[in-house]
Amino acid sequence: MGRLPYQVLVLLYLREESSVKYCVFERKDLQSCFQFIAGGGEYGEKPMQTAIREVREESGISRAEFRQLTSMCYIPTNIFSEGQRKAWGTDTFVIPEYSFSAEVKSEYIELSEEHAEYKWVTYDEALGLLKWDGNKTALYELNCTLTGEVT
Repeated sequence: MGRLPYQVLVLLYLREESSVKYCVFERKDLQSCFQFIAGGGEYGEKPMQTAIREVREESGISRAEFRQLTSMCYIPTNIFSEGQRKAWGTDTFVIPEYSFSAEVKSEYIELSEEHAEYKWVTYDEALGLLKWDGNKTALYELNCTLTGEVT
């Protein structure tokens, strides 16, 4: 039927002995643009279902422990196609992006066609690579939650 007027952002992470690694993805369509897994809802999906599907499609991971984060942002609709904007109506100027975390047990990723590469990195490395403020805010929340530290 079409894309729903919301996005999801999913932060993959892996716990190691005394540290946490986060997986960032470089987009093929924007060189040197790293972000977390992101995508739009499809007809009939709730945001959590979208998050699970997007992780499977973009990383090949079918088993993870998902949790919705408090962080969210709004994305201007001008980044989407004109046809998509028309489907959402002429008075839709921004759409919400809901954030989720997904704990995985392995670094293995089956990279999708959307991405050029992925990296497992520390919190500080991720902050240095991420382009979008919404990604950085969600990372901050997740890192504080996992480490118990306000950085």
